[in-house]
Amino acid sequence: MIELTKTGIDGLDQILNGGIVKNSTTLVSGNPGAGKSILGLQYIYNGVEMFDEKGIYLSFEENEKDIREAAESIGFENWADHVENGDIKVFDKQVLLRENDFTSSLDLLLDDIQDDDYQRMVLDSLTMFQLFFENEQEKRTYLLKFTDILRKNELTTLMTNEQGAVFPDTDIGLENYLTDGNIYLIQTPTESGVNRYVWVAKMRKQNIETDIFPMEIEHGGITVHQNASAFSMMSEDESPI
Repeated sequence: MIELTKTGIDGLDQILNGGIVKNSTTLVSGNPGAGKSILGLQYIYNGVEMFDEKGIYLSFEENEKDIREAAESIGFENWADHVENGDIKVFDKQVLLRENDFTSSLDLLLDDIQDDDYQRMVLDSLTMFQLFFENEQEKRTYLLKFTDILRKNELTTLMTNEQGAVFPDTDIGLENYLTDGNIYLIQTPTESGVNRYVWVAKMRKQNIETDIFPMEIEHGGITVHQNASAFSMMSEDESPI
C-alpha cells in the first residue's frame, strides 16, 4: 500500500487520487503569478491545521516578514502562531543566502531536516536555489545530493520552479528527472482578467488525472474545479471536485 500525503487543497487531492506520494519530491512549475508560492504556503499550513504534520518552508526569494504577510493575506491567519511554536520552521533568503554557499546553507538545515518532527517541506524557488552554482555539473551534483537527503529523512517536498512561457516548456530540465512528480500551474489572460489551470503531468507510483483542470485563488487559498472544456471560462456555479 502506497502511503499518501494529503495537500488539503480542495480538488487537488482528488486529481492526485488521494494526495502526493509520501517521501517524494514534486516540482511545481509555472510562470510568475501563477500561484506556485501560494500552493506551497497552503501545503505547509494545511499540514499543521488539518493533519498534525509539521513543515519546513525554505524561501530564497522572500524574508520571513514577507512570507508571513503573504500567508495571512490569503487567509492563513494562524501562520505566525505556528511559526512561533515551531510547527512551521521558516528559513528565509536572509539566512539561506548569507554565506552565498549551498554547503553552508545545508549545514544550517540539516538538524531540522533530520528531525523526525517534520514531515513536509517547501523549497521556493528552485530557480533562485540554482544561483548558488557556477556551472551545470555543480548544480546537478548538489541537486541530486539534496533530493537524496530529503528522501532519506522522509520529507514529502514541493519545489517551485519559474518558467517564462505561459504553457509548460518542451525543454525538460534535470530537475524534472530528479523529482517524482510534476505539477504545472497555467494562467491565460482574458478580456476580464486571468483564467487559471492546474495540470498534474507526472506522479510516480500513483494513478492520477492528467487532464487540465480549472483552478481559482481566493481568500483561503487555491481551489481546483471539475474539468470544463479545455481553457474555457469557468461557470460561476461550478463546484470543487
